[in-house]
Amino acid sequence: LTGAQDGSVRMFEWGHAQQITCFRSGGNSRVTRMRFNYQGNKFGIVDADGYISLYQTNWKCCPLTGTSPKPYLTWQCHNKTANDFVFISSSSLIATAGFSSDNRNICLWDTLVSPTNSLVHAFICHDSGATVLAYAPKHQLLISGGRKGFTCVIDLRLKQQQQLLQSHDSPVKAIAVDPTEEYFVTGSAE
Repeated sequence: LTGAQDGSVRMFEWGHAQQITCFRSGGNSRVTRMRFNYQGNKFGIVDADGYISLYQTNWKCCPLTGTSPKPYLTWQCHNKTANDFVFISSSSLIATAGFSSDNRNICLWDTLVSPTNSLVHAFICHDSGATVLAYAPKHQLLISGGRKGFTCVIDLRLKQQQQLLQSHDSPVKAIAVDPTEEYFVTGSAE
């Protein structure tokens, strides 16, 4: 799966020289992150306009009609930009990281309810925007990085921030959690 600056999203398959499906054509907002769910049957994209779109992966383009697959869900999760998201446990709960004018830059969403009621909880952290997310399922922790180099650890069971660490002097761009969930590592723009 590839996402581009021009907003296009294309799917390729091993052994095929050409794309098998174009989920989004160029001319859309820049793709900022794409992720598959744990089962691999769905994926989502977030873009620079603050939107998230969720798709089924088993959709193949009909060559005769040229119809493109449509997302089964699209909504604006941040009013300035969306930078990252993670599927939480099941595919129906999603956390997003971005930049909103009200500083609700980390949000938890339930995709099984209507978009107007889908916001489960918003966390006010990373006052200049959140850049990246990681999820530690065993401990039910959400780890986020921000533009000012801070890393935030959120307990999803309690729906509250546990720690805020100044981990870098520049934007946090990557977070990795080890398989035992004892450690996490952050990487910055510098």
